[in-house]
Amino acid sequence: MSDEMKADLWRRWKAGESISVISRQIGKPPGSVFTVLKHHGGIAPAPRKPRAGSLTLDEREEISRGLCAGHSYRAIAGLLGRAVSTISREVGYNGGRDVYRAIAAQERALDRARRP
Repeated sequence: MSDEMKADLWRRWKAGESISVISRQIGKPPGSVFTVLKHHGGIAPAPRKPRAGSLTLDEREEISRGLCAGHSYRAIAGLLGRAVSTISREVGYNGGRDVYRAIAAQERALDRARRP
């Protein structure tokens, strides 16, 4: 179930709609709706906030542009006001200089942050 569907599910649940009505509106089986509600105890989870100090999508885009332009990690780090090791780790985690893409790196970072 997509994040948008889940947001709609929680909005409808908070408005007092039944599981069967919600399932018809979002196009999912009632069991799927029930599973999401049960997993969170019927209370919508708090919105996710990025950790202070983590790279933003804009910073990742600057890294990607810098790599395409052939800049060194040190030059990119200076431009962003970050440590060289942060840039090096970020690029290393996401495929290296030749493969790095900002959107893919952002998605992987969000997935890694979803630890149990």
